[in-house]
Amino acid sequence: MASQYGKRRAAALDDGGTEYLQRRREISQAAGRVFKDKGLQATNVNDVAREAGIDRATLYYYFGSKEEIFEEVVSAAVEANTLRIEEVQSGAQSAPEKIRTVIVSLMTSYADNYPFLYVFIQENLSQIGDKHLEWSRQMRQLNRRYEVAIVGIIRDGMSDGTLNAAGDPKIIAYGLLGMLGWTNRWFNPHESGQTAEQIGNTFADVFLGGITQVQT
Repeated sequence: MASQYGKRRAAALDDGGTEYLQRRREISQAAGRVFKDKGLQATNVNDVAREAGIDRATLYYYFGSKEEIFEEVVSAAVEANTLRIEEVQSGAQSAPEKIRTVIVSLMTSYADNYPFLYVFIQENLSQIGDKHLEWSRQMRQLNRRYEVAIVGIIRDGMSDGTLNAAGDPKIIAYGLLGMLGWTNRWFNPHESGQTAEQIGNTFADVFLGGITQVQT
């Protein structure tokens, strides 16, 4: 039975029908709501089907598992964020400008991929099952590349004097990422009175106000 569903999914995806793809997006959104409320590990397929207003069998026509839903959305977002920060790091902006760009970009990604990236932050990847160890490894590698890039931006700014900061660039970077990650506790793009871009710029003002070298 599982293989039959898999063949039907593959055929539907190859066909690329608009209605099928739209229904997949709706199921992904429903799954995201459940993941945010219960956590990935505690959620089962029946929970997702119930939230999406379909039965379990119908869900399998669109996705093979809850992990497939989660991984599909998160993988694309995490990879895009990593490529974006590496592009920013290698660009011609000053370090403060790069940091602002990164902050606004990450907040926007949190909104565009809500709530999947927040669930990703909250999950313990070490608890991922054996079938998903390769995916977990890939995500850890992307996270590492992201951290290396933001540390590099801060280190460069400290070296050229555009960032007036003392201490380990890695600690500063972790503090910045922690500030942004904590928004998972209160930011919902569908309910917020401010956009992700506005919030990102506010954070950038606060963060850079403390470490930007004042020019005289």
